[in-house]
Amino acid sequence: MLTGTPLSGTILNALGILVGGLMGLTLTRQFTQTTQLALRGLMGVFTVIIGLTITWNSIHGDLTHIFKQLGILILALICGRLVGKLLRIQRGLNRLGKYASMRFAAAKRDDPNRLNEGFMICALLFCAGPLGPIGAVEDGLMGYWEPLAIKAVMDGLAAMGFVAIYGWGVVLSAVPVLAYQGIVTLLVHGLEPTLREHALLDPINAAAGMLIFCVSLIVLELKKLQLGDYLPTLAMAPLLTMLFDGKFKL
Repeated sequence: MLTGTPLSGTILNALGILVGGLMGLTLTRQFTQTTQLALRGLMGVFTVIIGLTITWNSIHGDLTHIFKQLGILILALICGRLVGKLLRIQRGLNRLGKYASMRFAAAKRDDPNRLNEGFMICALLFCAGPLGPIGAVEDGLMGYWEPLAIKAVMDGLAAMGFVAIYGWGVVLSAVPVLAYQGIVTLLVHGLEPTLREHALLDPINAAAGMLIFCVSLIVLELKKLQLGDYLPTLAMAPLLTMLFDGKFKL
């Protein structure tokens, strides 16, 4: 994995939206459906590689320790999903996506408010996906920009299609993406020394890698997952590690 400075991934994501939006405004023809499907498949393959690589690099030690780490990872995924369902994270994300889709379906090219409408709808869509916070966490902890680079390509392709109806409002939606993911990245980066001191980086990275791998299953349309409900796994992994290491008592 290549590492960069914190915010590298978020900046790439924002640039992806800007470039995709500008290409949509300037190109006389959109990418064909075949080209978009090919790019989507390519992004899915890269997501598999990146997710599994992050998890693989986070699991090490002797055989006993590896099995312990895998056990904690599986338990963190189970507990994280339970917490996510209790918090109804995926349900909330689905509502945002449904609302944005309804507004998009009702959009008209001659709408005088289309700039504001495009800005709001695209900001919701680009910020609501689970890859955003997962990628921001990895960007802040380890400087791994690759997950958000993949999101940049996917958001850029979406922006190319949206600008045909909403115009410059789509391009401006890069600003809230930059702010939201940037705040998450900087907050996590501030916690990195403490997490490193208590040997908690590996469980978080292992969990993030598995969630990124799950994103690939959705991108490649191999399996429908309520991935939003798994986001608490990123918090459960270090908590369970502390519990099994005797550093945290219930």
